[in-house]
Amino acid sequence: MQVSVESGEGLERRLKVEVPAETINTEVENRLKSMLGRVRIDGFRPGKVPMKVVRQHYGDQVFHEVSGEMIESTFRDALKQENLHPAGDPSIDAPELAQGQALVYTATFEIYPEVKLAPVADLSIETVTAQVTDEDVDDMIETLRKQRAGWKKVERAAADGDRVTIDFRGTVDGEAFDGGSADGVPVVIGSGSMLPGFEERLTGLAPAAVTSFKVPFPDDYAASHLAGKTAEFEVTARSVEESELPDIDAEFAKMFGVEDGDVARLRKEIRANMERELENSILVDTKNRVMDKLLETNPIDVPASVVAQEAETLRKQNAIQQPGSELPVESYTGEASRRVKLGLLLAEIVKTAAIQPDQDKVRQRVEKMSREYEDPDEFVRYYFSNPQLLRSVETLVMEDMVVDWLVEQAQVVTVESSFKQLMNPGQ
Repeated sequence: MQVSVESGEGLERRLKVEVPAETINTEVENRLKSMLGRVRIDGFRPGKVPMKVVRQHYGDQVFHEVSGEMIESTFRDALKQENLHPAGDPSIDAPELAQGQALVYTATFEIYPEVKLAPVADLSIETVTAQVTDEDVDDMIETLRKQRAGWKKVERAAADGDRVTIDFRGTVDGEAFDGGSADGVPVVIGSGSMLPGFEERLTGLAPAAVTSFKVPFPDDYAASHLAGKTAEFEVTARSVEESELPDIDAEFAKMFGVEDGDVARLRKEIRANMERELENSILVDTKNRVMDKLLETNPIDVPASVVAQEAETLRKQNAIQQPGSELPVESYTGEASRRVKLGLLLAEIVKTAAIQPDQDKVRQRVEKMSREYEDPDEFVRYYFSNPQLLRSVETLVMEDMVVDWLVEQAQVVTVESSFKQLMNPGQ
C-alpha cells in the first residue's frame, strides 16, 4: 500500500492511497474459492460448480465488495501510518474500479489541530469581588414592594410609571390591521409593553382625554407586512392610576413566606438569597474571564465540519427552548466556534494537568442543584441513577476544576465591584 498526504486550506488534508492489484485479486480469489462448496447454480450439483462458472456469476459482485471493504480498512491503516486524526467523516473520491487494476482513491477530510498551550504562569487574569451591602438589601426590598404594588385611581394627568387604561384604534395607510385596536387595555407607562414610542405619548393624558399620534413599526417587526411602516393611533384614556406600594410591615413579610411576620427575619433571608446569587455570579464571571483569556492567548484553527455540527446542535437547542424563534444555523456559527475551541483547549489542560473528576464535588454540585426542587433527596437519587445526567454534571465540575487550576497557576488581579454591577452587567 502506497500512501501520500497533501495539505489543503487550513486543516484540510488529502490522503491518496494506492492498493496493488495483486492484493485485491488475491482477496477476490480467496472469497470465490470459499463459495465453491456453497453456491447453487442451475445445471450443477451442489459443491461441483467449476471455479470458472462461479467467477462468471459472482466475480463482479465480490470484486466490488472487496474493493469497498479495502477502502475502509486501508483508510484506517493509512491514518494510523500518517498519525492523522480526522474531524468528521471523509469525502472519498474513487475512480471507476476495474478488475486487474490497482485500487486508487483520495480521501479528503479535516484534522483536529495540534494544541500547544501558552505558558499558564504568564496568564494575567482579572477577577472581581463584591459584598452585599445594606443599601443593596434596601434596593431589593424596594423592588419587592413594586412587585406587590397596588393601583389607586387619580384625577390628574398621567406620568411615567402610572397605569393608564385606554381604548385605541390603529391604522396603517388608512386601513385597520390585526391587533391594532382594543378597548380597556391597561398600559404602564415605561413598561415597554407597547410599540416603541407609544407609551411616551400617554404621558400627560388625563382621564377621558382623547389624543392621536403616529408611531413607526420597527424594521425588524415580527409581522413583516407592517415592518418599517407608520401606524396612526387614536387613543382615549379611561382612567389614570398611580402605584401604591405596600408598607414594610408584618403583612409584607408574610407575603414572602415569613409566617410570623418578622421583618428583621425577612431582611436576613433576603440578604442570604442575594449572597448566594452574588456567589454564583462571581463564579460565572470568573469562569468567563478565564475562558476569554484562554482563547486570547491560545489562538487555534478549528475544523469547519465540527463547528457546523455544533452550530446545528445549538440551533436545535434554541428551537426547543424558544419555539417559534428559529434563526438560520449561520447565526450560531460564532458561538459554536468558541465552544469547539474551548473544548479542545480544556481537553489539553485536563491532559497536561492530569485533572480527574472529583466525585465529592460532583455530589456537592448535584445536591446544590437539588435545593431548587420540592424533594431534594428524590432529585439526587434520580441524577445518580442516570449515567447520562451524571456525566453532564461531571463535565461542569471538570470545567470548574480547570478554571480553579488556571487561577491557581496564573497571575491574578482582584478588582472590587458591587452587587449591582455583577447582577446587572448590561447597565
